[in-house]
Amino acid sequence: MECDTPVRAITGLLLLAAVAAPSARRADSERRFLYVAAPGIRNYVEHGGIGILVFDIDAGYRFVRRIATFDVPAGSAPENIKGIAAHAGTSRLYITTPLRVAAFDLATDRLVWNRQYPGGADRLALSPDGRLLYVPSFEGPHWHAIDAATGDIKAKVTTESGAHNTIYGPDGRHVYLAGLRSSTLSIADPATHTVSGGVGPFGHSIRPFTINASQTRVYVNVNELLGFEVGDITTGRVLHRVEVTGYQKGPVKRHGCPSHGIGLTPDEREIWLTDGANSMLHIFDNTVAPPRQVASVPVRDQPGWITFSLDGRHAYPSTGEIFDTTTRKVIATLTDETGRAVQSEKVVEVVFAGGRPVRTGDQFGIGRRP
Repeated sequence: MECDTPVRAITGLLLLAAVAAPSARRADSERRFLYVAAPGIRNYVEHGGIGILVFDIDAGYRFVRRIATFDVPAGSAPENIKGIAAHAGTSRLYITTPLRVAAFDLATDRLVWNRQYPGGADRLALSPDGRLLYVPSFEGPHWHAIDAATGDIKAKVTTESGAHNTIYGPDGRHVYLAGLRSSTLSIADPATHTVSGGVGPFGHSIRPFTINASQTRVYVNVNELLGFEVGDITTGRVLHRVEVTGYQKGPVKRHGCPSHGIGLTPDEREIWLTDGANSMLHIFDNTVAPPRQVASVPVRDQPGWITFSLDGRHAYPSTGEIFDTTTRKVIATLTDETGRAVQSEKVVEVVFAGGRPVRTGDQFGIGRRP
């Protein structure tokens, strides 16, 4: 049975009295903010504490406020955030933990609903119209299709793959489902909530992945590979296996695979890839096939995720640095209200105008080329 779960009253509105909201500062123009869910590296509170941290992109990623999320009972570990998604039209922000899904109002920071589901939850995806969530069970056999307005379950899609990562196609016609125990990427039809196709098998179980805007290519991390593989979504075939050169695989702190994080720049010209053992990001030219390694840049810890700003000017590795994608230099680092370095694998951009959200990014570095 699904059930509502009590949480601490949201204090974001009170915090707004101390830190002006986007509309109070500049109601006549757009303002961009980065929403960072914590703990977003497992349940490690040392990387930003507990809550949703908001940073002002236009003010050099200055910390703005912290939105309270869930109480932690005495003697219990905090719930690590597994995924984040947002939608401007419905003014909603969603986060998942291994236990629950919670929805917040982007305009007020108010908690809208908080639900638990059979099998738990992992990295969710939101339909382009903001009406439907696809939520994987926590490394379990199925995904739930959930009404984004109410949290009610609408359907169940079973793959028996160790449900984990989810991307909703930009046109809303397909949902891409990756399981920890499968080397094939499942493709679901959200009109019927059935598996309608797949890509693979790849060289090993699929970990993080991303897609281009036209949904013809998928780029996947797989276990045991420092690099990535490329698949053709239209035919289901694997096209390329691309290995990082000049660096060796080594032990990693988390996730158990050498590369856990891959993203396309919005113009789809580059692929940015994480390298945990070497604490590096490797950059590939995606205008050629197979993609060609062109640069490598260090980060301050072992990275486990990468995504980008909507305009493609900034890269967001999970280690908390902000990279200029043109110069490939660090231009800022995320720190919270105490000056503590912030790291998270669950971040999303939200653009406001007149105090209301008007555009949102995505936790995955998906392609956006028209």
